[in-house]
Amino acid sequence: MTVKIISRATWGAKPWNGTPASVPLTRRTEFFVHYDGGAHITRTGYAIMRAIEAEHLGNGWSGVGYNFVVDQAGNIYEGRGWGLQGAHCPDHNTTGIGVQIAIGGDQEPSAAALAACRALYEEACKKTGRTLSKKGHRDGFATACPGAKLYAWVKAGMPAGDYAPAPNPGGSLPGGGSSTEVSRAQVTINGLTYGYGAKGDHVTKVGQALVKKGFGKHYTSGPGPTWTDADTKNYQDYQESLGYSGAAADGVPGETSLKELLGTLPGKVTAKPAPPFPGVDKFGPGKNNASITLLGQQLVRKGYGKHYTSGPGPKWSDADRKNVRDFQLAHASLKGDADGIPGPQTWKLLFS
Repeated sequence: MTVKIISRATWGAKPWNGTPASVPLTRRTEFFVHYDGGAHITRTGYAIMRAIEAEHLGNGWSGVGYNFVVDQAGNIYEGRGWGLQGAHCPDHNTTGIGVQIAIGGDQEPSAAALAACRALYEEACKKTGRTLSKKGHRDGFATACPGAKLYAWVKAGMPAGDYAPAPNPGGSLPGGGSSTEVSRAQVTINGLTYGYGAKGDHVTKVGQALVKKGFGKHYTSGPGPTWTDADTKNYQDYQESLGYSGAAADGVPGETSLKELLGTLPGKVTAKPAPPFPGVDKFGPGKNNASITLLGQQLVRKGYGKHYTSGPGPKWSDADRKNVRDFQLAHASLKGDADGIPGPQTWKLLFS
């Protein structure tokens, strides 16, 4: 049976923020399974894709980074689709097809989701004309994804029951209503912006605190650095638990409720200026200097140090090149020239 894939147009995707590069199916050799992260996902439907899209656009990507997403009802959604480069696993975005099953933490994947993912795998093998290797995200990158349960399923060969297309989930957000009914206001507290569209680590910390207190049911892709309608709805639930109502419970933080949630009011921290770019001549085979050590240490801080086996050092190695390339591929403005040698723009983003 041919799989039923809900198109970008149907679930309401925004136009690409810079169209991803095309990749011929002949280059695909791997099938990567992902999950969402630490929080359970309790919703299905188009809202899942809209939330993932908002998060990925907030990361500076062109749009949804996965080729496809599967929800717990067994719906399959188009992200990058069959023909576009993904943004799901550095060094494997052109050779691998990335599929997220929309669960998180220790959540059990549904039989419908597993069957849909397996059917999508079979379809991918047909389209490429080869048997694709079955992999979890952690097989290509140092990460906990796709979680213990999904990874065990992948390593067992991705067994699943019969696939049957799920009913069309419809265009409205689960629970009724639409995103336009949710407040889009912003507020600035101690120099930090909160509310729809706000970005930063402080936004992630609010989301994590809401989840910890039991107010995370509206998340479909977990708390992230971009404030979405899900953050507003969860914060509104939290405000109502404090006794607020009406306009006072609009889902936009105030000083009193925010301090109650976090225990303190965080303030804006002035970032240290990036060290000046030492010049491209400091990097590459045969180079040995303190700038290479500084580069490697920052790569490790940013989570791009998986190729090191003995830590960053002053002597340039192939591990330095691979780690820089991973960082470049993860940033849309750099991946067009991902040669593993840092230039001024790579240096600026790395130290920002």
